[in-house]
Amino acid sequence: MVDTKEAYLEKLQAKVAEWNADINKLKAKAAQSKADVKLETEKRVEQLETQRQEIEQKIQQLRQAGESAWENLKGGIQGAWKNLDEAVKSATAKFK
Repeated sequence: MVDTKEAYLEKLQAKVAEWNADINKLKAKAAQSKADVKLETEKRVEQLETQRQEIEQKIQQLRQAGESAWENLKGGIQGAWKNLDEAVKSATAKFK
């Protein structure tokens, strides 16, 4: 586990960048898909973007938190992180 607030934030930002790339790939696939697949892919992308935005808000809260409070915020971020990571992997696998 990452010990410092700054190291943890760097790790989160790197993962958000990775998710952004995956979401953009899904958007590109949706644009090239048939209507029914396109709608399903676009819906999934919308859900992923909402989850990503929630994590980005939590990251902002973490940045603003004092050194003693950031440990308490990590739990919420880790749960959201796991959910989004699984959702991105699932969507990427489904729409290959």
